[in-house]
Amino acid sequence: MALLKILTFPDPFLKIVAKPVSLFDKALETLVNDMAETMYDEPGIGLAATQIHEDKRLFVMDVFYNKEDPESKKQPVAVINPEIFETGGESCIEEGCLSVPEFRAEIKRFAEVSLRFQDLNQEVHELQAQGILAICIQHELDHLNGKLFIDRLPPLKRRMIQNRLKKENNRSN
Repeated sequence: MALLKILTFPDPFLKIVAKPVSLFDKALETLVNDMAETMYDEPGIGLAATQIHEDKRLFVMDVFYNKEDPESKKQPVAVINPEIFETGGESCIEEGCLSVPEFRAEIKRFAEVSLRFQDLNQEVHELQAQGILAICIQHELDHLNGKLFIDRLPPLKRRMIQNRLKKENNRSN
């Protein structure tokens, strides 16, 4: 397994709409394992393929693992070709993102989602999620649709944040 480089704002690849996965092979399994290892190393609770420069409708997540808890076990879930087919309620929670490091903001999302997706064996699953799991699913699916969480901020606040992030990015290059 290998750690992958995570793209950060304003990389233009983060704006693409990812293509569906059609080839379920050993390379896809390796990619999923590398993505999970990268997610845990950061540490994050989710990582979309577009964040590591892969044009695939795929993300990994594990919202329950806590590396501070010796009893906690890693249980990554590979979510391939996801689609939300039902939503409910409203939630507003502070989010962060591995592609927008050192910035957090309160984002409005659905409180509950129903998700349909495939696993590495091409089996179709449905998952009803709420709380942090629902938030993570929506956040990662946004990545696959070319959207960052800062794109959900009001226009003025979004421009301020984007300008600040671009300046910081220019200083580090």
